[in-house]
Amino acid sequence: MRPARETLRNALLATVDQLHRRRASEIPDGYIDGYVALNWLEWHGGGLRLTITGTNVCRQVTLNLTQDA
Repeated sequence: MRPARETLRNALLATVDQLHRRRASEIPDGYIDGYVALNWLEWHGGGLRLTITGTNVCRQVTLNLTQDA
């Protein structure tokens, strides 16, 4: 079962960090499928990368975090 969109949005920055550190195995079950379904991540050459949409969502999340601080 895929997590809710808001749950995925809240976890996106941590997910991207885990991907950069090559720790995709630490991403909770269903999250990758959810990100791919939302077109925030895509499979590329056997690995995952952010889409343009995913990059924009990351920027929005980061902006919201800095405004809340």
